[in-house]
Amino acid sequence: MHTLIFATTNTHKVAEVKEIAEAQLRILSLKDAGYSNLILEETAGTLRGNAQQKAQTLYDLTCEDCFAEDTGLEVDALHGAPGIYTARYAGAEGDPVKNVQKLLDEMSGVTVRTARFRTVIALIVQKAMYFFEGTVEGRIAEQPRGTGGFGYDPVFIPDGYDQTFAELVPEIKNNLSHRSQAVWKMIVFLKSDIYI
Repeated sequence: MHTLIFATTNTHKVAEVKEIAEAQLRILSLKDAGYSNLILEETAGTLRGNAQQKAQTLYDLTCEDCFAEDTGLEVDALHGAPGIYTARYAGAEGDPVKNVQKLLDEMSGVTVRTARFRTVIALIVQKAMYFFEGTVEGRIAEQPRGTGGFGYDPVFIPDGYDQTFAELVPEIKNNLSHRSQAVWKMIVFLKSDIYI
């Protein structure tokens, strides 16, 4: 089974990706790999650029196969915001409750609430970099609902469902989420070659 280090400090993302890929890949967090103090900059202007930057930083330090991802919530009524600023929408501290509240405040009175989550993964394996993307369309709820998930999950309702990501059981969310799509594309790519 192939081992990859996940270049993120977000423990929720690590847990989710481990659950998605558990039978296919061995995923190590930065802490698992002994790099819990690594600072990962996100100064690019795109999700792809941020993912690439984080993966390259970890690879330059370790020379180990690794990947990073960047995820954005793109709300049509807000012209694609928060986008690359999703994690720190309400401030540099990245408080998810404040982020959600700012989003809902800005969506007050808005009737067209369409949005999408988009994830881009940058994978470095055998010294080469590859990219994988996942997108899920949906809409923004009027108020937070549910206790599962993390981040904006309490206010994102995926197309085809009446429940938010935070209300859906993890198995359903992980079958249709943006992150799951990108992770599975990465797994299929790795299985199609000699890596696994």
